[in-house]
Amino acid sequence: MYPNLYYAFKDLFGVNWNGLRFINSFGFFVALSFLAAAYILTLELKRKERAGLLTGQDVKMIVGKQASAGELLLNFFLGFLLGYKIIGLFISGSETTADPQQYIFSSEGNWPIGIALGLLFAGLKWWEKHKQKLDKPEERTIRIWPHDRVGDLVIYAALFGFLGAKIFHNLENWQDFKTNPIEALLSFSGLTFYGGLICAAVAIYYYSRKHKIDFRHLCDAIAPALILAYSIGRIGCQVAGDGDWGILNSAYVTEMGPESKVQPADTTRFQNTLQAHNSFYLRTFQVNNVSEIPHARVKAPAWLPNWLFAYSYPHNVVNEGVRIPGCEEEQFCNQLPIPVFPTPFYETVFCFLLFLFLWSLRKKLKVPGTLFGVYLIVNGIERFFVEQIRVNTKYSIFGFHPTQAEIIAVCLVLAGAALYLYMKRKYGAKIDPLKA
Repeated sequence: MYPNLYYAFKDLFGVNWNGLRFINSFGFFVALSFLAAAYILTLELKRKERAGLLTGQDVKMIVGKQASAGELLLNFFLGFLLGYKIIGLFISGSETTADPQQYIFSSEGNWPIGIALGLLFAGLKWWEKHKQKLDKPEERTIRIWPHDRVGDLVIYAALFGFLGAKIFHNLENWQDFKTNPIEALLSFSGLTFYGGLICAAVAIYYYSRKHKIDFRHLCDAIAPALILAYSIGRIGCQVAGDGDWGILNSAYVTEMGPESKVQPADTTRFQNTLQAHNSFYLRTFQVNNVSEIPHARVKAPAWLPNWLFAYSYPHNVVNEGVRIPGCEEEQFCNQLPIPVFPTPFYETVFCFLLFLFLWSLRKKLKVPGTLFGVYLIVNGIERFFVEQIRVNTKYSIFGFHPTQAEIIAVCLVLAGAALYLYMKRKYGAKIDPLKA
């Protein structure tokens, strides 16, 4: 496991670049997922614009003005933060950067580099505006197309998606939040995808209405991008070991040593290992007896590697499990004594296949909104089934014990089916087959 890129580069290339401790592996893949989603969304929006399904918006702008004091101050501030914190992190000693989260929220930093980079950013902004300066600034009307706003859409989705993911995660883990609310809110880990999806959808709906973008076609364009982003983001969960894994696979146990290996185990050895680490498992699953801990016994076929069915997540970012013998780091030195099903990997594969499926349907489903309905259905089905082997907090509702994700997954399937049927009934007869 690679909690952050420092460990990845150290293992793969043998270099010790302390600044890479700041780049969390999960966050790195989330950033890649947003870039991939932005690319796919841009392609789809351009296609819909060429087809006449989406139109541009005329916006009046003042051109030829010199950079304002506010613009210069904003660029100085951004440059200062980059130099003071990020570059300062790269050139600081290992003692300072051992805990990048604590470093980011502390007053530690590099003042000279921060000020120098702030002045550079402000100077570049001044020079950019100076080159475009006119003797007399004038008002011009510029047409902005939906694909020109992809950057704004991604920022909205990122900000409100992160906020929603944090809120829903803390609702799902209320006891942990009550114990330490500040750490729960500021932690770099602990995100719930559906919370992010719901809050980001509300924000994007508001943005589309404000800028007169047909929300139905925008939803269809964003559907393949969303499922691809989810697939790539799950790579980060797997690589970092963020706790978003499956239940125990009782067919294996972890060999405790410097090298993490899983070994086949019979029922007796599994039970003995479970009892040997009962305090950890009772606390993790919040049960009174180890017999209540969920597990499944599945052996990997001979032609597949064991880790596809049983993985111990060594050096995981959430420090879950027991300490690895010989590990000298202060953190990220734990692994699971009994391996689990690597559900993030499963979701990466399944969701990429769903992306290909939605991508193949995007030109076939002519009625606006129907592709997004299909996305909701397949997304909900995928998540509902993977929840059957995932570790998550369960609720008690009228004798049933669903997880938060199962409840939302069922709602998504129902909402997707309702949306598909409603759009087909309302707009299906209006679609001209030849024009479509």
